Amino acid sequence: MFLSSLLTSKTTMVTPEKALPGRAQAVVFEDRHFANGARIRGSYPEGAEIAYLAMGCFWGAERLFWELPGVHVTAVGYQGGYTPNPTYQETCTGQTGHAETVMVVYEPGKVSYGDLLKVFFEEHDPTQGMRQGNDIGTVYRSAIYTTSDAQLAEAIAVRDMYQDALAKAGKRVTVSTEIAPAGPFYFAEDYHQQYLAKNPNGYCGLKGTGVSCPISR
Repeated sequence: MFLSSLLTSKTTMVTPEKALPGRAQAVVFEDRHFANGARIRGSYPEGAEIAYLAMGCFWGAERLFWELPGVHVTAVGYQGGYTPNPTYQETCTGQTGHAETVMVVYEPGKVSYGDLLKVFFEEHDPTQGMRQGNDIGTVYRSAIYTTSDAQLAEAIAVRDMYQDALAKAGKRVTVSTEIAPAGPFYFAEDYHQQYLAKNPNGYCGLKGTGVSCPISR
């Protein structure tokens, strides 16, 4: 009974009224990307855009994107919830409403938003609701937080295309990816940033459905 109650509390979105209060101070972290040396919080190339993608544990997800040609820099953090400047320990309780999210700064002339979405849908299972594999809780939900009307429209279109691809592959599952305009993004603690570059043998539980996203790269 206790275990069932705990799982239910972690997989049910907290309401704004019940979310943890948080704090005014932001997390302090190293502003240089550990893998490529780029500045994380600025000095982006002219015309660069930002995508926010949540696909379960952000350690492995971040590595997927920093390795893509055309991606300038990445960082991990917490987004989609209510608690200002949450800590990792707070987000893990499910009482902040945030999802573990990757910030991807990319150059559209070298890699498109559609390219990022293709990686997003193929490299995790966007049908699992409030979990990703053995990682259970609202913090591990699949989500796309958009920064423009164009991103929002494209994210919805690609989600629908991927839903059709799943159906054609005989998978009777529904894409549960949350798609919404981006709210505040709170950077995670320094030890989470570029975790798999710092710890090459670290945990990565990402696993796709095996169905390709039907957009070309």
